[in-house]
Amino acid sequence: MSETFDVAVIGAGPGGYVAAIRCAQLGLNTVCIDEWKNPKGKASLGGTCLNVGCIPSKALLESSENYFQIQHKVSAHGITAENVSVDVPVMIARKDKIVTMFTTGIASLFKKNKVKSMHGRGTLLKRDASANTWQIKVDDNGTAETIQAKHVIVATGSVPRPLPFAEVDNVMILDNAGALALTEVPKRLGVIGAGVIGLEMGSVWRRLGAEVTILEAMPGFLMAADEQIAKEAKSIFAKETGLQINTGVNIKSVKVTGDTVTVGYSDSNNQEQILEVDKLIVAIGRIPNTAGLGVQENGLQVDERGFVVVDQYCRTNLANVYAVGDVVRGPMLAHKASEEGVAVAEMIQHMEKKGQTDELETVDFNTVPWVIYTAPEIAWVGKNEQELRAAGIAYKAGQFPFIANGRARAMGETSGFIKVLADEKTDRVLGVHMIGPHVSELISEAVMAMKFSASSEDIACIVHAHPSLSEVFHEAALGVDKRALHI
Repeated sequence: MSETFDVAVIGAGPGGYVAAIRCAQLGLNTVCIDEWKNPKGKASLGGTCLNVGCIPSKALLESSENYFQIQHKVSAHGITAENVSVDVPVMIARKDKIVTMFTTGIASLFKKNKVKSMHGRGTLLKRDASANTWQIKVDDNGTAETIQAKHVIVATGSVPRPLPFAEVDNVMILDNAGALALTEVPKRLGVIGAGVIGLEMGSVWRRLGAEVTILEAMPGFLMAADEQIAKEAKSIFAKETGLQINTGVNIKSVKVTGDTVTVGYSDSNNQEQILEVDKLIVAIGRIPNTAGLGVQENGLQVDERGFVVVDQYCRTNLANVYAVGDVVRGPMLAHKASEEGVAVAEMIQHMEKKGQTDELETVDFNTVPWVIYTAPEIAWVGKNEQELRAAGIAYKAGQFPFIANGRARAMGETSGFIKVLADEKTDRVLGVHMIGPHVSELISEAVMAMKFSASSEDIACIVHAHPSLSEVFHEAALGVDKRALHI
């Protein structure tokens, strides 16, 4: 007799493991199924984010930034450092240690919250119309067992989008996992794609000494961001960091010959170009991961891009089957996945424990923050200026630069600014856009303000500590009504 659960979660990334923990906290008998293995062949919870994404990339970004600071910036503080070198294997080992701490930490959280963990690929088996539970096959390298669950949460995440003529081998042509595992600094590094992954990985290896060229197909740079932020970022990356960023390119060919990768492409002027590099990172986005899930067998609806179709409450077209995170519509962000996981868990609990079918609050994508961990960092929440103009929404803007901030001056990190956009009539904050030091932390105040429907006047009335970077946000809010004090 197969084991039966209230909830089975397929996938143990930020959406899946958080959903499983919250289900268990709410008294639901929960199992989490995941097939990820680390390079040593051992089960490793946390999905892409913890294993080869968010956490390891931030570890390398921090290490490379420290090296860059010592080489180029600490002399301004009267600090002299000679014969500075970088030991890449030690840096990678530190990153791996951090990853292991967090992935094993999830296992501990599962144990604490009484979530059963199963390793293997979870597949929804075809269900009879009369059945009131789902059967799920869990296949661990040929060793399979079947469990049953009344509710299923699909949290299988995403995988790198392939470039058909540039097969990733993680030796010469790398995806995000390969870019995080290099054992030495390449002299010449090419990156196809100027999104979050491309910029962050390009930044890591540029700081460590590589010549980095980024090729982007879109006609503009960071077109999802506010256009003024994107323009400022591109200028800073070129002048201060030395990233070579080319937009509007069309990749024609990628060939590996010996120790060289040759990329043929046409530039924005339709002129044929050749780029020769020692390593090439392919970072052209990610696609939903539904392989082996049992999509066709059960008639699980997916859209033309391969995303599992869900409503605003993350319900699929199948009874008691939900989907969260990268595998569904919306931003491919770990924190968005986690919030969806919590929302679904609480919905199931209402149905199971309270006999209620009333629907809870949904995740508001407009208050989900975006962050790019370059130097300087980039962060935003809500609408940007081009979106407001396109929608015909009248707005007013306030802006303040970090160069006029005492804390930023003391830190020696004065690039960038913060911009606040507010409704022209109601003054309600519609969007906040930042580029500068530690804006990955500063953006949370903006998210909270928008969540509580704050006006720019509300932010302007809040006392901000002096001296602090948060004063830049305060001054930007004051600037909405043209009353900034320090510029």
